[in-house]
Parts: sequence; C-alpha cells; structure tokens
Amino acid sequence: MYKVKTHKSIKKRFKITANGKLMMHKASRSHLLEKKTSKRKQHLRKTVIVNSRDRQNFRYSLLYIN
Repeated sequence: MYKVKTHKSIKKRFKITANGKLMMHKASRSHLLEKKTSKRKQHLRKTVIVNSRDRQNFRYSLLYIN
C-alpha cells in the first residue's frame, strides 16, 4: 500500500475551522481592480466558508493536513 500524500495546492489555499469547515479567500483580487467598485473590492477581501458540496470533493485530499 502506498503512502497517501496531502494535496499541496489545497493545503495552501484552504484552512480548516475547529468544526471541520473549510475557509477560503475569494478570487478576482489580484489585478484589474480599477474598474471594480470599492464595495465589490471590500467584499472580496473577506474569507468565506466553502459550500458543503465542494467540501466533499476536497475531503479526501484534506484528510492528511497537519
């Protein structure tokens, strides 16, 4: 049986809360910010909880995060 490795890109992009939920930063915050409104940019700064359906897709890769 081979060793199951953690998926490193998922480890870098998501954090696990105490309840087992996934937190992530929103996209569209790196460039082309002049045409976005300040209200939109303000909302993009926040972290959000990943949808439960998407969390199930990442579950196998995230089991091995320390």
